[in-house]
Amino acid sequence: MSVSLLSLTRPLDTVSGLLQLAFLLGLALLLLKAAQLYQCRQWLLKAVQQFPSPPSHWLFGHKRELQKEDELQLLLKWIEDFPCAFSRWIWGTEAEIMIYDPDYMKLILGRSDPKSDGSYRLMAPWIGYGLLLLNGETWFQHRQMLTPAFHYDILKPYVRLMADSVQVMLDKWEELLTQNSHLEIFEHVSLMTLDTIMKCAFSYQGNHQADRNSQSYIQAIRDLNNLVFARMRNVFYQKDFFYWLTSEGRRNHKACQLAHQHTDRVIKRRKAQLQEEGELEKIRNKRHLDFLDILLLAKVENGRGLSDKDLRAEVDTFMFEGHDTTASGISWILYALATHREHQQRCREEIQSLLGDGASITWEHLDQMPYTTMCIKEALRLYPPVPGVGRELSKPITFPDGRSLPKGFLVLLSFYALHHNPNVWPNPEVSLHRAMLSCPSQEDQGTASGSTLP
Repeated sequence: MSVSLLSLTRPLDTVSGLLQLAFLLGLALLLLKAAQLYQCRQWLLKAVQQFPSPPSHWLFGHKRELQKEDELQLLLKWIEDFPCAFSRWIWGTEAEIMIYDPDYMKLILGRSDPKSDGSYRLMAPWIGYGLLLLNGETWFQHRQMLTPAFHYDILKPYVRLMADSVQVMLDKWEELLTQNSHLEIFEHVSLMTLDTIMKCAFSYQGNHQADRNSQSYIQAIRDLNNLVFARMRNVFYQKDFFYWLTSEGRRNHKACQLAHQHTDRVIKRRKAQLQEEGELEKIRNKRHLDFLDILLLAKVENGRGLSDKDLRAEVDTFMFEGHDTTASGISWILYALATHREHQQRCREEIQSLLGDGASITWEHLDQMPYTTMCIKEALRLYPPVPGVGRELSKPITFPDGRSLPKGFLVLLSFYALHHNPNVWPNPEVSLHRAMLSCPSQEDQGTASGSTLP
């Protein structure tokens, strides 16, 4: 009987022992992780001690403030208190230095620090590792390869294609306005810029502004913009394994598939065209190739050229950056003009004096619109389509005022904060508007136009 009871209790003792061992191992790992996080926070506190910061929570950083107020409005308050830079706590163990002083930014941009992997990598499932995400020698090789696609001689004939795409959009607006309905312009502008980039960079003809595939792509890009931005703000979404299990992760995956289907169709179609008799030779004899032909011929003529993965990444990157950022900039320019009617009228008069009642804009006209150019630059100062870029310091840095940061620290170069920095632009919201109204001569207009670049 005693033997029988002993044999029954041994498995229980074994299970209990295993549970105790698992608990101890879990506790040890938890303590080890806590020690690592504590050590990381101490390193961050030491690194940022020369850079004052707005009050923050020890765990949530500045998350609570960002949730209470509009992020850009809050940023405008902070740059008044901290003239050159300040430390921003994303979480208790993650911080970055936000920089918006011209001399600070010039020093960073003069180096070759890599892009900060933390936020940029979240875009990789969408656009792959093209020019936007690449670093180092690979970035330089791709940039050098694609530079000919932006030669002036190849850009000049694009003006007519751009004007045609704009006219299609304006005709659509004329029809919609007869219905006395609300007009949300961003989607229309996005379709127009996508139509333009497809014709100019990807040799893809047709009216993409009425194409359902193009509209689906635009919607996918809008979803991905929102999803990636939301993921950057959520600490629990940083690990890929956990993120792809969530509903937002699945939506992200579906939107990526829709975007990739669009770019895959573009690549497949152009490859098929290059297989047609005489087409490849005709393309090779062109003095300047467009963006996609450069990518495809680099692979055809050089076995060590772009892989299919790299090719798709560059197409995804340029398709997105070439239309979405441009559409954002154009939309904000139109907004700025709409809210400053006096400048809108002067731009209209300047353009009408050049084009008359029906002429289409040409390359030569672009240098004959100083006031309109000035307004465009001013709108881009107020509403930069790309508000900032991140870098991870590859070596220590000392700024002009003597403050320094160690290797491995994250810095965010905020173009939005720079363009609204009162130390650079006195009364940044109004001063240049007044300057534009007080520039009667051609020379004055040229000077004011140049002054919009800090």
